[in-house]
Order: sequence, then structure tokens, then C-alpha cells
Amino acid sequence: MLSSKRIQKALKHPKPTPPWGAEPLLGSIYGEEEIDAAVAAMRDSMDFKKGFGFSAPPIPDFEQAFARHCGTKHAVAINSAGPGLDMAMRYLKLKRGDEVIVPAVNYQASPLAVLGAGGKIVWGDIDPRTFELDPHDVERKITPRTRAIFPVHMNGLSAPMDDLIAVGKRHPHEKHGPIPVIGDAARACGGGYKGTRIGKKGLMTVFSFHTMKNMTTLGEGGMVTTDDDEVEKFCRSVRMYGAAVEAWGTSNVMTKVQAAVGLVQLGKLDGFIAARRRLAKARDEMLDGLKEVTTPYEPRGSEHSYYLYTCLVPKEWAGEKRDRIMQMMADEFGICCVVANRPAYLSRKLLAQNTKGQRLPVSEAITARLFCVSIHPAMDDALNEYICAALITCVERIRKGG
Repeated sequence: MLSSKRIQKALKHPKPTPPWGAEPLLGSIYGEEEIDAAVAAMRDSMDFKKGFGFSAPPIPDFEQAFARHCGTKHAVAINSAGPGLDMAMRYLKLKRGDEVIVPAVNYQASPLAVLGAGGKIVWGDIDPRTFELDPHDVERKITPRTRAIFPVHMNGLSAPMDDLIAVGKRHPHEKHGPIPVIGDAARACGGGYKGTRIGKKGLMTVFSFHTMKNMTTLGEGGMVTTDDDEVEKFCRSVRMYGAAVEAWGTSNVMTKVQAAVGLVQLGKLDGFIAARRRLAKARDEMLDGLKEVTTPYEPRGSEHSYYLYTCLVPKEWAGEKRDRIMQMMADEFGICCVVANRPAYLSRKLLAQNTKGQRLPVSEAITARLFCVSIHPAMDDALNEYICAALITCVERIRKGG
């Protein structure tokens, strides 16, 4: 842990004004290359014989490059991760009463996709150390109506895909066979799992290129990766009204300008992740020995992308003391924190109404202790040390009753 002398020196760093957001509104780094790529795509579209096209180049180039990045056979570009999650659930052709197991510690998007496709949400509990969907809890909750397991690669760390896939194989559906695992990687672009990239394992994976994410295509955008030809055909069709597969669809296409910028961002992604990992590992060292803060966990074989730097306070600090740390960090030091995420049934009334009777004690207890400290690849070492010094100062003050 940082020494008192080093803490005092680090705190001489100017307080960020405006404060660093808990999830900075631009999660990656943009340069002139992105501007040049966007302008070039616009100029190319000025030809009335070309225009902006329908899935025109460089959209296929971006798809192929992203598929190579993930090691998958296919990648389908879309306008946002939300429609991608909807496509994934619609692909299952859920019938009334069909169940999808989804972690409650989650943003609202994936459970809403289950609901929107006509499925029944079954909340899965999390592993209290990784915050990922717990395979043991999934296995307890499988029934003859279970159609899919829908983990989130939470805050940049891969879900335990091999274990979840094995659970699905052990409990095949009577009609549809092994229960598929579908990944929500909105927060995990660039992360790794057992020698593969996040996006390789499972039936399909949905990525977000929203403005806050590890890479972004002009503020919105997404991708679906898969090795399955039928999934690829379905997603490619329903992103543009679904005629090729005679399924309901609407317009969820990515623009060529977004794709042009995406190619540039993808070329920088490894550097973004390396910067996030370097900052996170340095934080781990600077906070080591601060007994009231448990720093993020990275299981063997996983490569965390650190979209968020997710910490825990002790049980006796749950709730009020955790909240005081977050408030002090923002007000006194200009560093915002966020609880990402409380169980979705506690934060969204619609989800609570449709999952009555389902409560998860582990998820609720853990998220009363959880907080995420702002991290970004553009942070320098001095700012990172200031953040750690600020956190230590807040914790020590509360420890002393301040």
C-alpha cells in the first residue's frame, strides 16, 4: 500500500475539474485517424451511384476484421448492442413459459431482451468473487423449460463459459438439444478467456460500441459474433427486416461511416486494453494491504479488460459506509464511482413485476458492498496514483469514524 509520505505527495495532484466520470462518456481514445476515416467514408458516399449504400464497404471489412479479432467464423455489424441482444433472443423462437437464465447483477438490457422475445426470466445468482453468473446456481435452476443460459461478461471479465457450456450439455432440452450459452459482452470487448478472445465461446456473443465502451463507433454500434452459419444468416437478415429468413425484423444496420471509424478503433483496441490493464495492476499494488477494500479478481486463464475497476468493502461496511466512500471520492477528490450493477429487479420496476417471488440473497448482499472506481486508458500514472491515494484517505477517515 502507498506510504503516508507518498499519499501526501500524490494528493498534490490537481483535483480533476470537471470530475472523472464513473464511466467516462468516451471510453476509448479518438484521434485524427478516426476523423480522417469518417471524412473519407463521407466523401466516398458523395458519388450518387454509391451513396451510403446498404451494408456497403467498409462494413464487410469491419465485420471480417472483428471476426478475426475474436477468432470466429462470422461477425454481423449492427447499430447497437440492444438490437443484437433482441436478435439473440428472437433466434430462439421462445414460446410462452420458455425460460432463460440471466444474471440479476446486470444492466437492464439482456433481461429486457428475454422479456421482449416472450421468454420467462429466471434470475441467476453470481459468484461472489468474480461477479459472474455462477454455474452451480444455473444448474440448480435448470428445468425442462430452460431454453438458454445468458451470461454477461461483467465489467470486462469473461463469464466462466466452459463451465456454463458444460452445464448446458448436461441438461439438454427435450426438443432443442443442449442448452445454448449466449454471451452479453457489451462491457468486455478486447478481453480474453482461456487462450481465446471474449466472443469466441458460446452460440453467439453480442458486443457494444456505445460511447462509454472499450471501443466506440461514433457513439453507437455493435456486433454479433458466432461460428454458427444459421445464427449468422438469421442476424444478417433480421437486421434489415428479415426477408431472407421469413422472420420479423426491423432496420438495425450500421452505417459505413461508423464502420470506417470502427476499423481504426479496432486497430487501437489492444493498446486500449493494455493501458487499462497496466493501470489496474498498478492500482492493485498501491491498494494492497488496505484491508477494507478488496480489489478486482482475475481468474487463471482470463484476461480482464477492466472496463470497470470493481471493488468490495467488507460486510460491515455494506450500504452506508460504501456510499460515503463514493460520495467523498466525488466531492473531495473529483473521482466518481458507481455501483455496477445492483440486481436488475431492484432497479427496474418492469423486471420486478415480471419476476415476482425471485430474490437472490448473494447478489443483493454483494452489490451492497460493491463499487467501481473510474478507470480510462488515457489516465496517466500520476492521476492513477492520486486516485489510489484518495481512496486510501477516504477509507482511513471512515475507519477512524470521520
